[in-house]
Amino acid sequence: MNIGNKLKELRISNDLTLQELASRSELTKGFLSQVERNLTSPSISTLEDILEALGTNLSEFFQEESDEQIVFHIQDFFVDEKDEYKIEWIIPNAQKNEMEPILLTLYPKQKSKLMESHSGEEFGYVLKGNVVLIRGNKKYRLKAKETFYINGKSSHYLENIGNIDAKILWVTTPPMF
Repeated sequence: MNIGNKLKELRISNDLTLQELASRSELTKGFLSQVERNLTSPSISTLEDILEALGTNLSEFFQEESDEQIVFHIQDFFVDEKDEYKIEWIIPNAQKNEMEPILLTLYPKQKSKLMESHSGEEFGYVLKGNVVLIRGNKKYRLKAKETFYINGKSSHYLENIGNIDAKILWVTTPPMF
């Protein structure tokens, strides 16, 4: 870990000049400059003083950030294919997240799985085809480039009413698939 560089980044993110940090930490501007350029190393107690002036502590400062995956490629997707539909999990292990996006391919004249009543919300974007959202005793027709947004209070499912595959980007919170 490059302590000097990390301290400089923290100082800048706190919108502080070297002089302001020097005043807050009761250290000299020259000493702090040398620390940031890795020309000298502070003692643990001095580092604690600097970190306190920056609004953090040793534990948070030395905590390594995990390399969280931000971009996902087609080879990262997980596919589950059934007779009625195909689900592509487009964010691996999304069950650990607050929401779960999937790409649903609903084959002609077929239905999705029944989504039981839950406390979350759902969003769907029809990429291709024509579907009907069946929620309770109500039916809502959707075609390509149309969306739905519902709470999960009522059981519901999608049905492909067309003769071609329908593709839907479907996002649920909490994860349901």
